[in-house]
Amino acid sequence: MKRLRCPKCSNYITFDETSYSPGQILAFTCPNCNKKFSIRLAGNSKNKQPKQESEESEREICGYLHVIENVFHYKQVIPIFIGDNVIGRFMNGSNIDCPIMTDDPSIDPTHCVINASRDKKGNTKYILRDGPSNTGTFVNTEILEDRERRVIYDGTLFTIGATSIIFNIQKEE
Repeated sequence: MKRLRCPKCSNYITFDETSYSPGQILAFTCPNCNKKFSIRLAGNSKNKQPKQESEESEREICGYLHVIENVFHYKQVIPIFIGDNVIGRFMNGSNIDCPIMTDDPSIDPTHCVINASRDKKGNTKYILRDGPSNTGTFVNTEILEDRERRVIYDGTLFTIGATSIIFNIQKEE
């Protein structure tokens, strides 16, 4: 049994870590204050670890999605890579690039896609398109039509379901 502390009220929560695989992300709701938070279990998974290392070394992070906390989920920061980044609700067994751990029923498992590409000068361009989804994707309160693509920039606010997301570009160091 493992014991962890709620980040909001410091209440202890216990769970059986043997029921989960190493490296798995677990979402919790504090029974005392109803704060939602998640952890990643420590340890190496023989099947997943080499794949993740090679995937991360091949894929360059070029931006981040800042998922704003609401009644359905906690704040999350999700990296964006060069190429297509499929954004949607986290579901076991799904293979999307940017899973959002949420209870929001209005987010589809593959809700929208951000394509990050570099031009010949090395500048990165970010294009957002709808999945297609059942509830639509909104950019600055304007809905994306079918087959419409929208160029997004640093600080762009877009909404999927009841979830608002701020897109930020990776700053060069």
